[in-house]
Amino acid sequence: MPEKKLPTENSSILTGTRTRTTDITPISGLCALCIGNCPVLCEVGKAAIRGRETLYPEPEEFGNSTAAANKDYGLDWSDLQLVPRLTEVFGVEPIPENMIFSKVDVSSYFGGINLKLPVTIAALGSTDVAKRNWDGIAIGAAVSGTLLVIGENVCGMDREAVIVNGQVQSSKDMEYRVRVYREYWNGRYGDIGVQTNIEDEMLGVDIYAVSKLEVNTIEKKFGQGAKSIGGEVRVYDINRAIELKRRGYIVIPDPEDKNVQEAYRLGIIRSFERHSRVGKPDVERFMERIDKLRSMGTKRILIKTGCYRPADVAFVLKLASEVKADGVTFDGAGGGTGMSPVVMMNESGVPTIYLEAWVLKGILKLREKGRHIPDIAMAGGFSNEHQIVKAIAMSNFGDGPYVKAVAMARAPLLAVMKAKYFVELSKKNALPPDFAKRYGSDPESFFIATYELFDRYGKEKLDQIINSGAVGLYTYFTKIAEGMRILMAGQRKYAIKYLDRSDLAALTERAARVTGLPLMDEVDKNVFDVILG
Repeated sequence: MPEKKLPTENSSILTGTRTRTTDITPISGLCALCIGNCPVLCEVGKAAIRGRETLYPEPEEFGNSTAAANKDYGLDWSDLQLVPRLTEVFGVEPIPENMIFSKVDVSSYFGGINLKLPVTIAALGSTDVAKRNWDGIAIGAAVSGTLLVIGENVCGMDREAVIVNGQVQSSKDMEYRVRVYREYWNGRYGDIGVQTNIEDEMLGVDIYAVSKLEVNTIEKKFGQGAKSIGGEVRVYDINRAIELKRRGYIVIPDPEDKNVQEAYRLGIIRSFERHSRVGKPDVERFMERIDKLRSMGTKRILIKTGCYRPADVAFVLKLASEVKADGVTFDGAGGGTGMSPVVMMNESGVPTIYLEAWVLKGILKLREKGRHIPDIAMAGGFSNEHQIVKAIAMSNFGDGPYVKAVAMARAPLLAVMKAKYFVELSKKNALPPDFAKRYGSDPESFFIATYELFDRYGKEKLDQIINSGAVGLYTYFTKIAEGMRILMAGQRKYAIKYLDRSDLAALTERAARVTGLPLMDEVDKNVFDVILG
């Protein structure tokens, strides 16, 4: 089987680069014949002109885009196949009236939070694409009945935040993000949580969120799948860059340097990078912080970590077990970002299926020793229903799935952005003609779920759900849920808890080796002979 890899080493849509010819040297990605009078910007060529900018997704698209790895890691969810059943039924009485896919229960829970479907929205923080689409994400998550986590650096990036003696006292942006979700939340499914990184904890964001905003769920960040360094955003205003530097952030280039200021005035430097620090978990300090949060009434403690090596997977699981964390999200390589370095997304980190395999090995060790096992959510490239079903099924060794949900960010943002854009096109009478002819030109007609939402929320709130793009997220999640019901009915599994490893087979030897699942030609081998006598 040929190995999978990047399409080329020297051009990418992520960096806005391409080669002059498709005839390239495979190992370098350079054109086999590189000529001096070439007007095309390959990655090396663009780096010669714009330098470090070439490390990141196109700066011009920051705030209007999300990015993720475009490397094929050689193992993905399509390498596992669901193996359906005919003669066994789980979760309903085996009569035809009950055995229809609409009867499948796809509700789940994660970290003590009830979910209408086994999907959470991974932490979305200070990056512009999250801020610009927050109403759609928050309202859509609340309407859909799922957990949404407010990500890192929100208070630190809030120009109107009140910070006294290094501790945040109020943040209009944080308050707004919490409030928008709760305006549409039914109080039964989902929740709004707040994530903190190193700078956030230094500012006391978690204490502020619990004490002033009555947030019940706090997530501690140890990393993410798109990068194994601190978070970053791009800033276009030099005064804003200076303000962030004075708040303690790392800003590159230095906006207070006179030469940098002159280069900015001349248009040579067009933006600044704001970076967060790289952290090393301090176990004692971490435990003290968790104790303090719980003493204040925090109901749920979550941990978010990235695509680190197996030894660190073991470390996080052990720590989560010791502090009795309610849930841990493991984010695999290739996952989404607003501005992670392209080379790091592609070339650093443990891909999602490999990561889940290690997580499950660790959980079995915890089970063997009788230790606390937190709920697990997997993240890193999830966008459709078969991936979710497989990730959950893979985690059930006979006593229920350990993976309770998957976490998404890029796909929900896409759903919101697409919905907002088509609403804008509708208002301008600029919808694609074929689209308008097929689905209509009014958002209330072309969004298929509007009649459900009108019945639940009425006209005024429906308008906000549509205009914010939340309708897109809700409608996308209805597709995910229904797709899961269809697949699970094929397995004759009528609730999430019945999905297990017997539902899966590996299509490649690599997939079998990594996951421990049987190859397709090994499934039911012994039972097959017994049935035939």
